[in-house]
Amino acid sequence: MQKPQAQSTTESTLQKIISHAKEYGFVFPSSEIYDGLAAVYDYGQYGVELKNNLKALWWKAMTQLNENIVGVDAAIFMHPLTWKASGHVDGFSDPMIDNKDSKKRYRADVLIEDKAAEYEKAGDETRGQDLRNRLARLLEANNLEGVRNLILEEKIVCPVSGTANWTDVRQFNLMFSTQMGAVAEDADTIYLRPETAQGIFVNFLNVQKTGRMKIPFGIAQIGKAFRNEVVARQFIFRMREFEQMEMQFFVRPGTQQQWYEYWKETRRKWHEALGLPAAKLKWHVHEKLAFYADAAVDIEYEFPFGFKEIEGIHSRTNHDLSKHQEYSKKKQQYFDNDLDENGKPYGNYIPYVVETSVGADRLFLAVLSNAYTEDEGVDADGNPKTRIFLKFHPSIAPIKAAIFPLVKRDGLPEKAKAILEDLRYDFNVIYEERDAIGRRYTRQDLIGTPFCIAVDYQTLEDDTVTIRYRDTTEQKRVHISELRSIISEEVSFKRVLEKLS
Repeated sequence: MQKPQAQSTTESTLQKIISHAKEYGFVFPSSEIYDGLAAVYDYGQYGVELKNNLKALWWKAMTQLNENIVGVDAAIFMHPLTWKASGHVDGFSDPMIDNKDSKKRYRADVLIEDKAAEYEKAGDETRGQDLRNRLARLLEANNLEGVRNLILEEKIVCPVSGTANWTDVRQFNLMFSTQMGAVAEDADTIYLRPETAQGIFVNFLNVQKTGRMKIPFGIAQIGKAFRNEVVARQFIFRMREFEQMEMQFFVRPGTQQQWYEYWKETRRKWHEALGLPAAKLKWHVHEKLAFYADAAVDIEYEFPFGFKEIEGIHSRTNHDLSKHQEYSKKKQQYFDNDLDENGKPYGNYIPYVVETSVGADRLFLAVLSNAYTEDEGVDADGNPKTRIFLKFHPSIAPIKAAIFPLVKRDGLPEKAKAILEDLRYDFNVIYEERDAIGRRYTRQDLIGTPFCIAVDYQTLEDDTVTIRYRDTTEQKRVHISELRSIISEEVSFKRVLEKLS
């Protein structure tokens, strides 16, 4: 009997991260007591803190550092014509293929993209790029039979059944629909939004007029979106319910390329400031553009399963506002009274748009993957020991500091709780007294807490405590009065945002 092959390093690393996320309260399968719901996840007590910190940092970087960017929070439900105008009703679909033996459904383009990635990983980049180019030509021509033939030609098999017994490739609309109305026969079909951008576009004039905004200006939004994806892989990378952080930047026609370059560089710098290494980030320039776009690029991060998109920057021309003007019969124009090179006002025009769109869940996974650290060392007896900790940037760590009494008696808990009470108004801090202090340090390492503060008998004499630093395990004796400034210096969003200047 043939022995099963050893699990690859990348698969092993991903499985460790998934297991860690569940065991330590970051991400749980949704409705797990009912065996879960495919491609849907819940964020646990530490996961929600981390995700909220990432969203808050993005929001501040957009709206607080830029005088000409403001925010909105548009409704998830929108008038059905919105999605007709945006093209989602007629054209928001993916090429799907089923395996007849496993009964599993896959995105045909993803199967081919994965094959191309295999070639590139093996060192044959020419063959991989050639395969991507052939796929792009077939999709552009809507040649679904050609896509299926390419899958067969490349001997791509179902990961479950191991066979190439494929159906034809078909287009599958990704929008969730529902009914709005008290009586079924009179109800209107509406959709759960598949993206957040349209909520910004339909509010363009509302924001511009009420905020007295002058072009160029941007509108930012964080919100949920929904797509009826096939059974997703790679944990929370692709889900049916996900969160986007988008900003649409409205510009004068003819200036879109310079703003595209500006936001392209600015957004990559933001990810690096957050702690994602430059070596693990790369550009993926779109060779095949949407018919309305004139430039598009993805920022990709090297996950354990390879380089994948975490943010897209797109120059969308004036397509979106033009289509909404057409369908709504309401003008979506801006009057620009700045003077051109001939000394005349630019006048009325429909603005062009440069979009930046981050997947909050993908960013969460990138940050978690980057933070997961296995440090090989030795224990007190000289035996090999692996220390696992999450090396988050302190500003986004779920818990900023943990306060421990050395023992549960002699007034130490009371002293530790007094410190907790003093710090909790400024920072997310916790108190813990169970188990030996070494185990308490380990638990905080596993959730990424940057500081642990130990209260001992000396504290009762001189009001000093021991502060332990997560990344180095270094311990220092400091006065209680210094704790706020020490923690504040490290966990402030300013440590990230100042790198964007």
